Amino acid sequence: MCGIVGYIGPKNSVDIIVSGLHRLEYRGYDSAGIALCQGRDEKLLVIKTPGKISDLETAIRAAFAGKEARNYTLGIGHTRWATHGAPTRENAHPHVSRNGQFAIVHNGIIENYAELKARLIKKGFVFASETDSEVIAHLIEECYVGDLRGAVAAAIEKLEGAYGIAVISSKHPDTLVAVRKGSPIVVGICDGETIVASDVSAIVNYTKRVIFLNDGDILTATADSVEIASIKNVPVTREMTHIDWDIRDIEKGGYAHFMLKEIHEQPATIANALRGRLIESEGTAKLSGMLMGPSDMARIDRVSIAACGTSYHAGMVGKYLFEDFASIPSEVQQAAEFRDRNPIIQRDTCLIAISQSGETADTLAAVREGHQKGAVVMGICNVVGSTIAREAGRGVYLHAGPEIGVASTKAFTSQVTVLTMMAIALARTRRLSVNAGREMIQQLAKLPGIAEQVIAQESVIIKIAEKYADMRDCFYIGRGYMYPAALEGALKLKEISYIHAEGYHASELKHGPIALLEKTVPVIALVPNVPGKIKTMGNMQECKARHSPVIAIATEGDRDIESLSEDIIRIPPCPEFLAPIPAVIAEQLLAYHIARLRGCSIDQPRNLAKSVTVE
Repeated sequence: MCGIVGYIGPKNSVDIIVSGLHRLEYRGYDSAGIALCQGRDEKLLVIKTPGKISDLETAIRAAFAGKEARNYTLGIGHTRWATHGAPTRENAHPHVSRNGQFAIVHNGIIENYAELKARLIKKGFVFASETDSEVIAHLIEECYVGDLRGAVAAAIEKLEGAYGIAVISSKHPDTLVAVRKGSPIVVGICDGETIVASDVSAIVNYTKRVIFLNDGDILTATADSVEIASIKNVPVTREMTHIDWDIRDIEKGGYAHFMLKEIHEQPATIANALRGRLIESEGTAKLSGMLMGPSDMARIDRVSIAACGTSYHAGMVGKYLFEDFASIPSEVQQAAEFRDRNPIIQRDTCLIAISQSGETADTLAAVREGHQKGAVVMGICNVVGSTIAREAGRGVYLHAGPEIGVASTKAFTSQVTVLTMMAIALARTRRLSVNAGREMIQQLAKLPGIAEQVIAQESVIIKIAEKYADMRDCFYIGRGYMYPAALEGALKLKEISYIHAEGYHASELKHGPIALLEKTVPVIALVPNVPGKIKTMGNMQECKARHSPVIAIATEGDRDIESLSEDIIRIPPCPEFLAPIPAVIAEQLLAYHIARLRGCSIDQPRNLAKSVTVE
């Protein structure tokens, strides 16, 4: 959830670390800090503060005021999202050891920290924070006998939980150590310098050559060398990855917020997901990352989808697609539930793990459980080289480019696009005819244009947002493919506007939620001209009878719903299996403009983080 940046090289690490931390702001945080090596065996210089990175920059200027500028060539920095202890200066990272000569930054949770802390206190170590992370710094000092890498290895063997850690020590001013277990660490390979971070976005301005650490890897880096070994100090080799996007992809490009930019990018990102994968002549899609020929696909007799949040809603659409197109029994489970409830994995079950970041802790745990139980495991991820992509071993990349806004937008539509292609490919090994497949491929090819037409309705959506920006509660309803879209719409609204919003299957409205309907509770009804529309119109009538304003998301030219709706957002005509995509784009724009009018922090909503790497 938090952000890590570390640097060793000839340049001033302060500038590089602070710049990298700015690139990680989208992940969500409530405090920030840096630690710098001032010289061999001297105490490390630590500057940290609650609040934003701008507050840290103010503190850095104050710390250096009146002092001769120095070139700090070794340092680490961190943005923290509070778990153990409030967002205070004391709880902010980096944390230092008792002697002030070892500093760490940590992402994750140390589950046995209380036990370790009690033992260290008995040995005379003094704790300055309430965090679980501080124990790591003291453990490294306790284990140190002249070898920094060895001390880190000895310390982490005592830890239980998940962590990505970067360590510096004034005893080794030419060395940066990092270790990973369950929380990502990426290494940027430059000429004469090394950068480590928790996310590629902090590195890409300096190099496109990166190495992703695996769980259990310990990195020992100098300005000129990178060595990776196991905890037992057995050397390992990790593949170098080339990042195919640049710094412009993680800048706003003239938009007020990253979220709005990413909503507007969806015609292009959907096209990227489709590019080179549609085989119209054969009525199918070619997804080479699945590593499956037609005979392999034909053997799959059950699909299980594991995901969280927005990806879970995409997975719900996927369940309908696999069952409707390929007649494969399918289920979608919250990823933590998949692992915790000891799922039944039958022979020839395909587990599809969906995660934008490819680092979601619960989804990664589901991948590992799926492998353990003998499933055919696939990942659907956006981040190349991410842990889920590597550990799944097969799957499909979204190619949506970096998604910076915490509230996912373009990843969802790309995920649904990919799931649709997977369903068509599987269906063609069963009863889907080549002609029917061709028709579906032709419809899929129209998706980028459909997305453009929805975005063209933004001025209409803004007027509706102005009308409802002050609401306190809101319901979303839909049936069939529109049910997951209703859940996703409610999630977007609550994430960025802090309005209480709930999504329901339209038929569920009368089983309790209808008791809350009144004139101050709008209902957003998803009623495009697809199966289920007539019954949802009946639910709209029930809402109207209870004086709840109804906002319809409906097909262009459909007059049936006008008498039941206070306001209408129009989407282009499209088949049922594609309708969730334009409907959700409309919901994204509505949520965005309501949040904007309410003055909310749209790209960094309170209490949320982009990559949820703790369970």
